[in-house]
Amino acid sequence: MHVFDASSIIHAFDNYPLEQFPPLWNWMAEQIATEQLAIPFVAYEEVNAKVPECGKWLREQNVRRLEVTNAIIQDTLRIKGLLGIAGDAYHSKGVGENDILIIATARAWFSVLISDEERQPNVPRLPAKKKIPAVCAMPQVGVECISFIEYLRASGTVFR
Repeated sequence: MHVFDASSIIHAFDNYPLEQFPPLWNWMAEQIATEQLAIPFVAYEEVNAKVPECGKWLREQNVRRLEVTNAIIQDTLRIKGLLGIAGDAYHSKGVGENDILIIATARAWFSVLISDEERQPNVPRLPAKKKIPAVCAMPQVGVECISFIEYLRASGTVFR
């Protein structure tokens, strides 16, 4: 299963309008219907708040919203510790609480995370400054993280 970060589904919605790319959105609807594509609950809430039309489309597709469980919360705390984040002292240039919950959700479901958060070619020395892709790449986290376009390319699907 692949799980969407809010950044990727919003990127897709903004850059591939439903009206102009119906085959793409029909294919994604199929991926959702067969539960090959899901979204962590916190990412879904972010999408709903930022782009209500996109949230509506996800709701209409009956997207599986992966709830936060106790195990996910425990893993979130573990990842926060790896990043040296104490309490709510997140670094403005790094991941936030929802980001870590999304990563922990992808880990819990053994899923590939689709995120269009900025890639950091030079990983910051201060772990708290890492963004989603860099956190996912940490050996102690080990979540595969790909962008939306990488997801499309990997599918091999031709949209006509």
